Amino acid sequence: MDFISTHEELRQQYKPAQEGALRKELRAFDPHCRNFIAKSPFVLIGSSDAKGNADVTPKGDKPGFVAVLDDITLAIPDRPGNNRLDTLENILVNPAIGLLFLIPGMNETLRVNGEARLTLDGALRERLAVDGKAPQSVIVVKARAVYMHCAKAFMRSDLWAPEKWRPRAEMPTLGEILKDQLALAETAEQTDRWLDDAYSKSMW
Repeated sequence: MDFISTHEELRQQYKPAQEGALRKELRAFDPHCRNFIAKSPFVLIGSSDAKGNADVTPKGDKPGFVAVLDDITLAIPDRPGNNRLDTLENILVNPAIGLLFLIPGMNETLRVNGEARLTLDGALRERLAVDGKAPQSVIVVKARAVYMHCAKAFMRSDLWAPEKWRPRAEMPTLGEILKDQLALAETAEQTDRWLDDAYSKSMW
């Protein structure tokens, strides 16, 4: 197949961007953006390493877990995970970052693009603690572009429509998947029990 290789080829395939789509981009968090972040329990973080290898990782917690520090600065707590540290290691060599904030049941999303750094600042970690447990580190993001994203992707996918959701039983459990992918000696049931126990003890 042929691939698009120039900006001109790409733009010939699409209509010009509407004026509103261009004008909506902000350089700081207005009251609407702050309100959205305060109500969001979930954000997707896009980053890449020095060679351009890309990664997207989810971060989720109680609504408002991402703190707005000032008009252009966010703080994202890093809770216990699998310790791969893909996003964190990417930030060390390439600060460019993209965020997509979601609110369950709301088709519109909030996008934030900017530059990220990592901190172990004690006061900030304490501010972002849950039940006395501070995050292991904090991602501090300086926003360069902030804007609301339209609802079409969520409307097409019926993402928030429970009646359209596939029954969970149609998919294997994570234990079944890992047993096949990693050729584990343990049974899928044993792996699922271990995962459930680990989740219950290390959420924060």
